[in-house]
Amino acid sequence: MSYADIIIPFAGGLGMFIYGMQIMAQGLENAAGNKMKSLLEVLTKNKFFGVLLGALITAVIQSSSATTVMVVGFVNAGIMNLGQAMGVIMGANIGTTVTGWLVSSVEWAKALSPTTLAPIAIIIGVIIMLTGKRHSSKEVASIIIGFGILFVGISTMSSAVSPLKESPAFREVFITLGRNPILGILAGTAVTAIIQSSSASVGILQSLAAAGLVPMSAAIYIIMGQNIGTCVTAMLSSVGAKKNAKTAALMHLLFNIIGTILFSVIAIVFFTVINPAMGTGMITQTQISTVHTIFNIGTTILLFPVSDLIIKLAKKIGRVDESEQEDSAVLLDDRMLETPSIALQSTITEIARMGHIVMDSLEKAKTVLFTLSSDDIKALKEEESVVDKLSAGITTYAIKISSLQVSEKEHQEVAHLLQIVSDMERISDYCENISEFAETLREKKLKFSDMGTDGIKEMLDVCAKSYKYALEAFEEESQDKALRVIEKETQADQLELMLRTKHIKRLANNQCNAEAGIVFLDALVCLERISDHARNIAEELMER
Repeated sequence: MSYADIIIPFAGGLGMFIYGMQIMAQGLENAAGNKMKSLLEVLTKNKFFGVLLGALITAVIQSSSATTVMVVGFVNAGIMNLGQAMGVIMGANIGTTVTGWLVSSVEWAKALSPTTLAPIAIIIGVIIMLTGKRHSSKEVASIIIGFGILFVGISTMSSAVSPLKESPAFREVFITLGRNPILGILAGTAVTAIIQSSSASVGILQSLAAAGLVPMSAAIYIIMGQNIGTCVTAMLSSVGAKKNAKTAALMHLLFNIIGTILFSVIAIVFFTVINPAMGTGMITQTQISTVHTIFNIGTTILLFPVSDLIIKLAKKIGRVDESEQEDSAVLLDDRMLETPSIALQSTITEIARMGHIVMDSLEKAKTVLFTLSSDDIKALKEEESVVDKLSAGITTYAIKISSLQVSEKEHQEVAHLLQIVSDMERISDYCENISEFAETLREKKLKFSDMGTDGIKEMLDVCAKSYKYALEAFEEESQDKALRVIEKETQADQLELMLRTKHIKRLANNQCNAEAGIVFLDALVCLERISDHARNIAEELMER
């Protein structure tokens, strides 16, 4: 048999393995979208919970590289600090062991062997895909089909390399890798860096082990190298990111390098001094899964107590300090688009941040017409510029989410969010208009009458409360708060009509300055429209 007869089926099997893994992961991810969103919401500074979260997310999406890339995105967006990121990174290494155990189940669960069940799984998945009408059925079908294709791929790879048992040259390569830890680690690093998936590279190693080609010592060094290779994706993703995001990627690299050094020393001592014969024996798929799991859990246990030192070292190497973001910086990252449900949650968080900036503008607007403060006038204009930038950035990002393969519910959610962003931005515009009215009063040395001042203060208070309830309803997903917005908007409409009528009477009786009166009426219009947009937000929330 020629090498072409081996390489082509092996490449085809590898393609099926990776494709099956991606299909299964996508199905799991979509099915668990809301749960993943909730997990992010409860993420705390406690690194232990971060480890659990990282392990769980990686087990779902079947790639520690993808999880780490996501973490880099979170740090770049300011959603996660470096301490939280460290916990998730450590957990990601544990979660990536799941795929190896699935593959090795052909040995320890022969009665339920995925190799046997794979064709049946594909048939069942296809039937569900063709007959299922609900979106959830399609996701279940994707999981089942992906599972089947994954194991057809691993079986194809194992069959393809089986003839290599008779190749002395190929066996000598692995014997050399077993004797030379550095070469073994480099080999594992290179393969994983090329295919950008430690799960896939472990699968390749297991397919070779199934053919009886891999000595134990070589396998152990290759596995350690695979953990370093998986850092390449995150390092590449940090190119062009902020310094603290690059630090997160560097933390991942340092964590795996330190773990590899520690366990390499143990392995070298064991295979050189304690039991040299064991290193030359052929490793099984189950043993690879066991070694992979022990290595990743062991590294996490050993380095967890000193994780803060790893963060400090990464900061020192990267020459970075976590600093506060500029308000106008859109804290959303394209890396999170790999997981639409999480990207959507991040968008909601960013809209809430923008909403608080608008709330601050409203608070300034409540006094600026009376204090005529130049600082407040300037601040309102600056905040409106910030909101404009945030609105544009959030809108662009939300459209990107909508273009992904997301559920109909998520499409509708994006549509609601886009409208809410637009309403918030319009409220900010009206706050800027109020600052311009204040500027006019200041330049012309005008002021409202006492009755006009009382009236506009009341209107400002009602409209500010209307938006405040709208923002709280958005953050808390509160229907009660949304209903209060509508009540306040109705009150604002009635109040605007009453104040306008009284003002016209004052003008007719020469009880107020005509120029100040024009500003008064313009301010009333702006405030009434602010309450209208607050109501729009509430109605969008009630439709979600």
